[in-house]
Amino acid sequence: MGDLQEEDEVLFERRGHLGVVTLNRPKAVNALNHGMVKAMLRQLVAWADDDSVQTVLVRGAGDRGLCAGGDIVAIYKDMLHGGTETAAFWADEYRLNLLISQYPKPYVAFMDGLVLGGGVGVSAHGSVRVVTERTRTGMPETTIGFVPDVGGTLLLSRAPGEAGTHAALTGAHLSGGDALFLGLADHFVPSDSLPALAAALESSTAEAAVERFAQAAPDSTLAAQRGWIDPAYAYDDAEEIVRSLREAGGEAASAADTIEAKSPTSVKVALESLRRVRGATLEEALDQEYRVGLRCLAGPDFREGIRAQVVDKDRNPQWKPATLADVQASDVEGYFAPLGERELGLASLGAKTT
Repeated sequence: MGDLQEEDEVLFERRGHLGVVTLNRPKAVNALNHGMVKAMLRQLVAWADDDSVQTVLVRGAGDRGLCAGGDIVAIYKDMLHGGTETAAFWADEYRLNLLISQYPKPYVAFMDGLVLGGGVGVSAHGSVRVVTERTRTGMPETTIGFVPDVGGTLLLSRAPGEAGTHAALTGAHLSGGDALFLGLADHFVPSDSLPALAAALESSTAEAAVERFAQAAPDSTLAAQRGWIDPAYAYDDAEEIVRSLREAGGEAASAADTIEAKSPTSVKVALESLRRVRGATLEEALDQEYRVGLRCLAGPDFREGIRAQVVDKDRNPQWKPATLADVQASDVEGYFAPLGERELGLASLGAKTT
């Protein structure tokens, strides 16, 4: 492969029969930008047709995590100038997510440390998804005035009971055990065994290598909370969900507090997104997420949420509208309206990923 350039933001390497993708922005917990996504698309397409590559591994540089999500500071700066670059970034990112879901070879993702938002997109659609005791994953988009994307709405809609709805609306950080319960991961491997597992993947099949190192996963907190999660989140109305959570009390009431601190618009649009993708294909879900995403770029809460979390860091976003009751059904409906010529069109174009 030649010398690897340390300044490259995503590195590609061949080790035996293994193609290794290393997200290489450790200071930013490997947050994804457009260049990284385009490079991954090109390399994965090339390796798909390369008979000498039998397995692909995706991992993150540094010790903080696989990927903390999309580069939201870059998105914020782009929003100040019209958001066109972000729209192009998402279009390619969603094509990458779809390619990963359809990949013809074992696609192994080390979901160690932080795996949030876009990090879920480059891992949870893979065929061999490995979590550790350090895993902290989730779709925290409602915290920044956005909505789960990268196919996350579909993944969470498929989770047992209403656990995925809870994860989407609260933006909770989830453990490895929770990720396994939700269906976002397949195997638990202790983090100190990952280097040995990576080495085994160079010569063994993915199945045989993972079998050598996998262990029983710790219990899922979410699974233990289904007694109050499932009935409270069964409603299709966010205000009814909050009311039900408050009636349940205890942990459920805390979840209600969490939801009411998020962008009210994002909470309602996220709930509607999950309900609409039940039974959908990934292509259909990504097309819907693209529609919703472009509407978020044009609205006030996404910019305000990023400002409050990572720009000014005052953690005091001023949402517009300010409460769930102020968000009208017609407001929510508008997020799902067709985009015309701007449609992503993965479902209608035969799901071309290149």
